[in-house]
Amino acid sequence: MAPDDHGNDPLPPRVVDALRCSVCGDPIGATGRTLRCGNRHSFDLARQGYVNLLHARIPSGTADTAPMVAARAGFLASGAYRPLADELARVCAKAGGLVVDAGAGTGYYLAHVLDAAPDATGLALDVSAMALRRAARAHPRLGAAVWNLWEPWPLGDEVASVLLNVFAPRNGPEFHRVLRPGGLLVVAGPAPDHLHELGDLVLAVDERKDERLDSTLGEYFARTGRTEVRHTAEFSPQQVRQAVEMGPAAFHLDRGGRRERLDALTEPQVVTVSFTVSTYRRR
Repeated sequence: MAPDDHGNDPLPPRVVDALRCSVCGDPIGATGRTLRCGNRHSFDLARQGYVNLLHARIPSGTADTAPMVAARAGFLASGAYRPLADELARVCAKAGGLVVDAGAGTGYYLAHVLDAAPDATGLALDVSAMALRRAARAHPRLGAAVWNLWEPWPLGDEVASVLLNVFAPRNGPEFHRVLRPGGLLVVAGPAPDHLHELGDLVLAVDERKDERLDSTLGEYFARTGRTEVRHTAEFSPQQVRQAVEMGPAAFHLDRGGRRERLDALTEPQVVTVSFTVSTYRRR
């Protein structure tokens, strides 16, 4: 992965070409560190390298907070989920054009995909500006934009060759609109036994999650494959805390004595790390 030294670079041209004005929907162009459409709506790149295209407040509890992002960055840097990153890189290794990561977080998985796909450029979309501060610096061929994935995306039609979706909301209509014919959709999520040894410190995974995923996307996509990435790992107490604090369970730590139990951990924990990676083609 590239060094963390290019956050002040302008957005890659391929990313700018794909973006649309989030106010009027027109194409935009870049002048220095400002994006502007023909109707003079403009968006400045933040100092950390991302652009915020939102023009509405995000409800509390929706976007990852600074502590959640810090926990995720530390946890992923430990290599605990590297097998999943390697599988995503393998699946996307032949990608060219634009790879859009919907719900990219810190850009960890997208950066691994770009390392494996030298002809591709990445766009990290996420509602958390805190996360995109890191994503914007995760890879030199990556641009980052703050956006709410449940809203119509500020992207042109059929601009992406690959859509990546890892532990993130799935907007089937927008996936279909943005992905070009013949493009690849890759969805990764936790399997039912993922981290089950941690009990209610993490959110339970629906046993029928994969079935619901296929049902949600079935109107727009046909599944072409599904693989499981599964192993047993020993997490240090710090890794356990990070795994809990980086996810949705972080919003519920003050209930049921969870925080006290988490703080009391002093010994390593053997846990199951289990994901499913599903691939789809546009109908």
